[in-house]
Amino acid sequence: MEKVKVGIIGSGNIGTDLMLKLHRSNLLEMTTMIGIDPQSDGLRRAKAYGHNVIVNGIEGFLERPELADILFDATSAKTHQRHAELLKGTGKQLVDLTPAAIGPFVVPPVNLGAHIDEPVVNMITCGGQATIPIVHAVNQVSPVEYAEIVATIASKSAGPGTRANIDEFTVTTARAIEEIGGAKKGKAIIILNPAEPPIIMRDTVYCLVEEGALKQKEITDSIHSMVKAVQEYVPGYRLRTEPLFEGNKITIFLEVEGAGDYLPSYSGNLDIMTASAVKVVEEMAKRKLAQKTQSVKMV
Repeated sequence: MEKVKVGIIGSGNIGTDLMLKLHRSNLLEMTTMIGIDPQSDGLRRAKAYGHNVIVNGIEGFLERPELADILFDATSAKTHQRHAELLKGTGKQLVDLTPAAIGPFVVPPVNLGAHIDEPVVNMITCGGQATIPIVHAVNQVSPVEYAEIVATIASKSAGPGTRANIDEFTVTTARAIEEIGGAKKGKAIIILNPAEPPIIMRDTVYCLVEEGALKQKEITDSIHSMVKAVQEYVPGYRLRTEPLFEGNKITIFLEVEGAGDYLPSYSGNLDIMTASAVKVVEEMAKRKLAQKTQSVKMV
């Protein structure tokens, strides 16, 4: 089967985990890892796998643009802004795994096909990918007036990029809770838990729905349906308990266990970001391959 060539910008935890997931894809061909630290584990592994390794950042890729049609940006929010500017007009699509929020937000089970032709799309944050599907599931049944999410991750699973993006995390996730989740008002909190042994990612979602609009059975069914949809690409995603109802407030407890591709399974925060990004880029690849087939038929 023909594949679409993809590259990764950033050789840290997220970039390296992405690489391992891409090796399993039937639609994407991992060709290139782009970094700035020649001694990084990610670049070392990429070279061992036989991928092209670029050690002078995005400038090095711009000298060899034929290497990839779609790029994953696994750096930081501020760095991504520069990458997006430099890639303008190149015809390359850029999928942002930082909370820079330059392109439209994408959450696979909510709006997977909505922006697959955009030059830049944003994967929000790990907390956003874990909780926004649930807010959306509630909002489909009963209008959500306010949604608050608390993402708790193991401190060991938060690398330099994650730590540099804490402020952007809260702002971008809150905005996406409103824009994609459908809540009239959203709020996001992240906690880095230093406990030993490290805990797996846990998320709490609070939703206040319109007075008199709460439909307990329908909301519960909608949440369970959404959990199954996320599990299709993140098998370790699950409810910790049944949703709790109190007046017009719903509380949902989630946990995300990672696949253990690069970091230990407690790093569900990393896993849900990379798995979601691969899901989106595979959809982009389907479109590119279909367009290519159509062009050949026309000729």
